Amino acid sequence: MSEPSTVTDPADPRLADYTGLTDVELRRRREPAEGLFIAEGEKVIRRALSAGYRMRSMLLTAKWLDVMADVIADADAPVHVVEPALAEAVTGYHVHRGALASMQRKPLPDAAALLTDARRVEAVRRVAVFEDIVDHANMGAAFRNAAALGVDAILLTPRCADPLYRRSVKVSMGAVFQVPWTRLGAWPTDVEILRSAGFTVAALCLSDRAITLDELASRDDERLALVFGTEGDGLAAKTLASVDDHVRIPMDAGVDSLNVAAASAVAFYATRPRRELAC
Repeated sequence: MSEPSTVTDPADPRLADYTGLTDVELRRRREPAEGLFIAEGEKVIRRALSAGYRMRSMLLTAKWLDVMADVIADADAPVHVVEPALAEAVTGYHVHRGALASMQRKPLPDAAALLTDARRVEAVRRVAVFEDIVDHANMGAAFRNAAALGVDAILLTPRCADPLYRRSVKVSMGAVFQVPWTRLGAWPTDVEILRSAGFTVAALCLSDRAITLDELASRDDERLALVFGTEGDGLAAKTLASVDDHVRIPMDAGVDSLNVAAASAVAFYATRPRRELAC
């Protein structure tokens, strides 16, 4: 058990992991480089710990000591207790959830190994690939959709936002800890990793050759990877040339497309394996 200690100086080096949390560019560079991420709120902290992430430290306001008592009792890391005003001075915002934890990142797995070791044991697999998704809220929402709708693994292209950035983690409600994921090194060349593992690779896009999502779902491919593009420009031409199928979600009222997080939820639900649908 770590005995909580009160910290009164915002410049105290023990709080270094929590400084400037609202500076997106700073944190985006710093957190992966230092091997840390920030979990915010009781549920997210608990889910990170349940997923096997190691706590570096915890920062709490006094009213959260009782709520987090069991976590503190099990913690093999320092627990810092601060006044709300000091927490705001350090982090740059009002920490209304009252509890933050600095967590240690895990090494990312190899993509080919991930496709073999994804969380489910059934023969039918579902994988999501996100290309250049830069909005952290969209990233968090997509992970939450994937966790809720049976996606076994997520692959991210090199320029995608960090799923473990605080905003992504918060929007996902900790679902980023539930779905196995990794980054690809060379996209779209790495489409071949999916093909080698027996996946049909289908890109969600607006295309003259696109089949409807209903048509794709009716095939019930044994292994299916769904590829989603960036918020503004969609998928790159090289990606569209590399995949097996183009797929569109039929729209009404003159709407041509959905937000990438919404589109992923629709696609994940529609393409769930029939074995799952029968359960």
